Amino acid sequence: MSTNDTPPEEPGAAAQRPKAQPPLEPPAGPVGHEPGPAAGPEVTGPEQTGRQRLAAGLWPPRVSRAQLIVAVLLFVLGLGLAIQVRSNSDSSALRGARQEDLVRILDELDGRTKRLEDEKQRLDDQRRELESSSNQAEEARKQTVEKERQLGILAGTVAAQGPGIVLKITDPKNQVQSDKLLDTLQELRAAGAEAIQINGVRIVADSYFSDEEDGVAIDGKKITQPYEFKVIGKPQDLEPALNIPGGVVQSLEKEQAVVGVTRPAKIVVDALRAAKQPDYARSSSS
Repeated sequence: MSTNDTPPEEPGAAAQRPKAQPPLEPPAGPVGHEPGPAAGPEVTGPEQTGRQRLAAGLWPPRVSRAQLIVAVLLFVLGLGLAIQVRSNSDSSALRGARQEDLVRILDELDGRTKRLEDEKQRLDDQRRELESSSNQAEEARKQTVEKERQLGILAGTVAAQGPGIVLKITDPKNQVQSDKLLDTLQELRAAGAEAIQINGVRIVADSYFSDEEDGVAIDGKKITQPYEFKVIGKPQDLEPALNIPGGVVQSLEKEQAVVGVTRPAKIVVDALRAAKQPDYARSSSS
């Protein structure tokens, strides 16, 4: 057998036998240095798959400060984009709405605005009322006193003074009856008389006239001539009302009475009537 002959190899042995490594060249060293023994083959671990290498690169995480800042900025940018997309979606919904829907929405907004403005105005008024409550109370008291005075004048329970006229009727032949005096009173009231006194008797809403022997009675009180009317009111209206053609003055003169009208600077009506307490009527506020 020749020394160069080698035994035949089994199938698959070539794949299992490691490949021959090329000889390592000794590093160049100083002249005269003996090369050392050749290094043995390098020992390597088991080869890793791609998935294992990816997992090893991701865990445990190694995050630097710069990477953390970039991540926060990316999160903020994404959040802003999401909000912008949502607002654009809302606007696009209005842009795609029908004209009738848009008109209805505008009407609702106008109505809501009007209600809010009304509510604001009401609250402002309440605030002003609360701030001026003391002033209002004083004003209400003054108005109450003035109203009481006015009603007292009409009822004849308080004295009154002001401009007006004095009408004096003299009847030498006793021809003037109660009906003539009542016509005179009605004419004065129609002309705007506010307070009237006849011979010391205060005339009120329920006053009545009656004929008496040798005179006339007012509210049961007999008066004698001359009959003197003290009337508070506007003289420019009262006197012409008496002197109209066919009026009170001409009617009295037909009865041969003498009529005189004067305009004093101030008329004082000081005859008073006792206030009557009603038997059955009561104030609705009590």
